[in-house]
Amino acid sequence: MDYHLSFPVLAGQKFLIGLVVSGLLLGLIPVFESKSQGAVLADFLASEDSNGLTIIEGNSLVATSNPLNPSSQPVRKLRVIVTAYSSSPWETDEDPFITAAGTWVRDGIIANNYLPFGTKIKLPEIYGDKVFVVEDRMHWTKGNYHFDIWFASYGEAKSFGAKRTYIEILEN
Repeated sequence: MDYHLSFPVLAGQKFLIGLVVSGLLLGLIPVFESKSQGAVLADFLASEDSNGLTIIEGNSLVATSNPLNPSSQPVRKLRVIVTAYSSSPWETDEDPFITAAGTWVRDGIIANNYLPFGTKIKLPEIYGDKVFVVEDRMHWTKGNYHFDIWFASYGEAKSFGAKRTYIEILEN
């Protein structure tokens, strides 16, 4: 048996393929362009995009921000009430150490019923540049503008009390 593959190609496509192959063979279209490391570095440093991306040689994108220390900008600010909670059984649901998002409780977790899980926020008047992540929910009777910070102990949560402040919602 004679096996062969055939691909349907339109007449216009044959012309374009022929044009590209001819350009490659005649040297009109460069296959590889070599640059010195200094020239590549100069391109790298000179072409930073406003979104934290760098364009190298006109065709490659490299992230220039540090993923371990993101410099997110606030999208909007909201006036809110902030309280605190801990993993005490009388303050939580079935499993006091698991958030509504299914993650373990830890420093930087905040509960809210309005914002989606994973939303990053700051409380600049209270915590400066510390970033909190919405990974928990509150009782349905709490409003959308009520936030609850997780603390490791009931005493810490109780001493935090309740505060009126504003939050900055960060872009993800």
